[in-house]
Amino acid sequence: MLSGRDAALLRAVAGGRCELEPGPMPVLYVDGRIFCDTAAAQRLVVAGLVAAPATERRRAPAELTEAGRAELASA
Repeated sequence: MLSGRDAALLRAVAGGRCELEPGPMPVLYVDGRIFCDTAAAQRLVVAGLVAAPATERRRAPAELTEAGRAELASA
């Protein structure tokens, strides 16, 4: 079950407002700014709900995975 913050982040990703900097500790940007709750962002990435497209760019648009879309639909 998603927290309100997690659901809001998934909605922001679905709305095209987020970018993801991949790495061992992914960094999520919302509206061009680093999202302050890095633990929540990392939790969504590790859970497989949010991902960055395969690209050579260091920072790329974040996307919902199939699991992320399903979680958001049930939230």
